[in-house]
Amino acid sequence: MSATVEFYLARAEESAFAAKQTDLENVRERCLRSEAVWRAMADRVTDVEKMKARNAQDKIQRDLAV
Repeated sequence: MSATVEFYLARAEESAFAAKQTDLENVRERCLRSEAVWRAMADRVTDVEKMKARNAQDKIQRDLAV
């Protein structure tokens, strides 16, 4: 099962919330780093989905041209 953008963004929100709730600087920094990584993974999935859609559209165009 592959993770979805929604899953990654939910984890990012959880990390951001945890960062806001803590009084410990090292825990806050860890949570903020975690948030950044979750958001980067969501961006990566979005980019892959766009690339797949673009490739599918290109294939349709090529097939129509033949």
